[in-house]
Parts: sequence; C-alpha cells; structure tokens
Amino acid sequence: MKVTPLDLRQQHFNTVMRGYDRGEVTAFLNEVADDYENALREADRLRQEVVKLEAVLAEHRGQERNLRNTLLTAQKMADEVKDQAAIEAERLIKEAESRADLIVQKSQSRIEDIQREVEGMRAKRREVEDGIEGLVKTLQSTLAYIKEQDTRAREDKVLLLHRPKQAEPAPAIPAGPASEEKVSQG
Repeated sequence: MKVTPLDLRQQHFNTVMRGYDRGEVTAFLNEVADDYENALREADRLRQEVVKLEAVLAEHRGQERNLRNTLLTAQKMADEVKDQAAIEAERLIKEAESRADLIVQKSQSRIEDIQREVEGMRAKRREVEDGIEGLVKTLQSTLAYIKEQDTRAREDKVLLLHRPKQAEPAPAIPAGPASEEKVSQG
C-alpha cells in the first residue's frame, strides 16, 4: 500500500480511552504529510533531473563515441598522409638523385670533350710551332745562302779587279754571273 500526503491528511483515528491527543496527532500527521509531500516533490524533481542528466550523459557518450571515431579516423588519415609524404619524399629524392647523376654524367662527358678539344688545340699549336720553326730555319738557310752568294759574288768581283789584263781580248760572252765565273776561271 502506497501512502500519499493526502492520505496522511485525511486519516482519521478512532477515539479510545486513554488515547492520544487528537490535535497533536492531526498536527503531526499534517507535518508528516507536508514533509512527505516535499520529499515526494524532491524525489520527483530528482527523477526528472536524473532523466535529463541521463539524456545529457547519453548525448555526451554519443559525442564521445563520435569524437573517438573522428580521432581514430584523423589518426588513420594522418598516418596515411605521413606514409604518402614519406613515399613521395623518397620518390622525389630518387628522382633528384637520378637527375643529379645524369647532370654529372653530362658534365663528365662535356669535360672529356673539352679535354679532347684542348689536346687537339695543343697538337695544332705544336704543328704550327713546328711549321714556324721549319719556316724560320728555311728562311735562315735561304738568308745564309743569299749571304754566301753575295759574298762569293763580291769575292769574284774583287778577283776580277785584281787580275792583270790579258793582252788579247777575250771573245765576247754575254755578261752575267755565270759568264763572270767562266771568265775568271779561263
């Protein structure tokens, strides 16, 4: 049996001899009914608050699940992005190394070409120097030959000038260096 505050207020007791004071009992029942009514109101209010708090708690738990799922998804995405970035970085490094190797190979090839060109130019320089030296020697030889010829021609003239004249004239020979030699020898 459930007693309500109204039941407490409406409760009547039979009178008996040597019983309790009716006023006191009624006052006490009214006071108990008020306290009981307040307690029921408070319990009802607390139940409603518990219901509200349970709803808020359920909402928070749902948000917590969503946040956990979001965090897990974000962590997975971060890991995937990190992995992709590492893969991309490795690819870029390999590509850069390949390009660097190609540039080094081209540079090495160009250096070798330039060294061959330099060697070719040195060889041409030696050829030109040898040609100039040969030309200088040839010119020196020619100059020495010309000087020698001039010296002989002068000596032949000097010999002709110092030679006594012959009594008879010599037959007419055309004048020239070769004819002077024949006259000086005869």
